[in-house]
Amino acid sequence: MSALWQSWLHGDLPWLVLTVGAYLLAVWLYKRSNFYPLLVPVFTAVALVVAVLLATNTPYAQYRAGVQWLTFLIGPATVALGVPLYTQRQRIRALWRPIAVALLVGCVVGLTGAMGIAWVLGGSWQTLVSLAPKSATIPIALPMAERLGGEPSLAAVAVAVTGVAGVMLSGLCMRLLRVRDPAVQGFALGLTAHAIGTARGLQMHPTVGAFAALAMGLNGVATAVVMPLVVALFARLQS
Repeated sequence: MSALWQSWLHGDLPWLVLTVGAYLLAVWLYKRSNFYPLLVPVFTAVALVVAVLLATNTPYAQYRAGVQWLTFLIGPATVALGVPLYTQRQRIRALWRPIAVALLVGCVVGLTGAMGIAWVLGGSWQTLVSLAPKSATIPIALPMAERLGGEPSLAAVAVAVTGVAGVMLSGLCMRLLRVRDPAVQGFALGLTAHAIGTARGLQMHPTVGAFAALAMGLNGVATAVVMPLVVALFARLQS
């Protein structure tokens, strides 16, 4: 029986079922709670999966191998974000100036804010560089952090925490600032909370989702361009 159990656990099916089931349960709980910020599906689903992995003493490498098909779908899902973008193309053209300004300010503040806080608190150089790309999507944040002297695993944690925290706090911030325009809401979500914010934006409204996808993509490119300059500036300040 033990050998059969171990054989089953090493297959792909249980981890695929666990991941999809945890997310569906998290979405159901999120809706039942009237979209309570602390019950964001990404956060609760991850917590449930981690709890199961710890309870079964399953290494992360084994789980990752079991959900490789879900990982593969990230690419097609990202490409599919072009559909809502296309539907908003006229408004994007009309708003290109404020979009450019918001992108530049958001990217620079995101990079310098993370590094600045870590610097003031006495973080190591590796920590500073790892935290810098926290608002970029993981496929861009990890290689940028590694190339400039950071730790990819720490960068991944920073990106995940930023995305979850951004979604949790976005509703409160929008209400306090009285931001009601779906385009503005979406761009802010995508700029600060990358893919997790974009997923939340798509749940809110098609326009919110489209502008969140736009911000996520543009901020990824901007981070790749601006981050080496910011890192070089902090390196000079430390020397």
